[in-house]
Amino acid sequence: MAAGAGLAALAWGSLVERTQYTLREVTVPVLPAGADSIRVLHLSDLHMAPWQRDKQDWVRTLADLAPDLVVDTGDNLGHADGIAGIAYALEPFAGIPGVFVNGSNDYVGPQLKNPLKYFAGPSKRRIGSHEPLDIARLHGVFADLGWTGLNNAAGALDINGTHLELFGVDDPHIGLDRLEVITGAIDELRASDPLSDETWPDPSVAADPRPTVTVGVAHAPYQRVLNSFVNHGAQLILAGHTHGGQVCVPGFGALVTNCDIPRRQVKGLSLWNAGLHTAYLNVSAGLGTSIYAPVRFACPPEATLLTLTAA
Repeated sequence: MAAGAGLAALAWGSLVERTQYTLREVTVPVLPAGADSIRVLHLSDLHMAPWQRDKQDWVRTLADLAPDLVVDTGDNLGHADGIAGIAYALEPFAGIPGVFVNGSNDYVGPQLKNPLKYFAGPSKRRIGSHEPLDIARLHGVFADLGWTGLNNAAGALDINGTHLELFGVDDPHIGLDRLEVITGAIDELRASDPLSDETWPDPSVAADPRPTVTVGVAHAPYQRVLNSFVNHGAQLILAGHTHGGQVCVPGFGALVTNCDIPRRQVKGLSLWNAGLHTAYLNVSAGLGTSIYAPVRFACPPEATLLTLTAA
């Protein structure tokens, strides 16, 4: 009987739940008082393969939500020929502001591995040991959409009357995050802003009169990254990578996280504390899986619509 139940669960996870694409909607009271709401679509871990037209078509429908901002937290590719699928899936978002960071599977292709190794800790990946992917072409797709890269960089957008300061890092899972450059990137961003407090000549004028929110973006939510983001003033952090555990036990949750984040925060909206500061953290369970492990259980694929509102 146990063997039969296991086979049934495997069939469900690989044939049904893996393609039950879900939109998770949350409200995040992070904006200054009186600010108009901002709708943020968080996409992550598409792991796109060229034959996955159902996933591509579903992502296209998300443009009907009319988000004000799209945040892509990496691992877009699941196959060397997946870029065309990404371009098709994201085509309806052209002209909608967006930002992105890289995941390891934007650099290199997936590899067959023993899933039991995940119980021993985060997976090990060396870029030079896997099939290289055309990340420059992927970045070209994002550039055509008008999206901004936040890989160890910072940027700013004004949306619905609120000034968004955004910064991010390249994939921490493969050690490409450069947290030491974030301070300089933020300082440079503010120095070039004609409305920043550094350029107000009249001390009687309040510094930075605009509503302003600071957002941190990373692929893998390692604790060192989350702590650094909070200490750099992030009020909201967006990440992916974990797949929500991918295979979960009902009533217990994720078995693994593939990083050092606590299991209880492997997916969804939570609070992250660092010292005396706190930020909202949204970890996406993602929309895909490796083509070598095409199964999800008690953890459907998801995109997230976050509505940022006044606190």
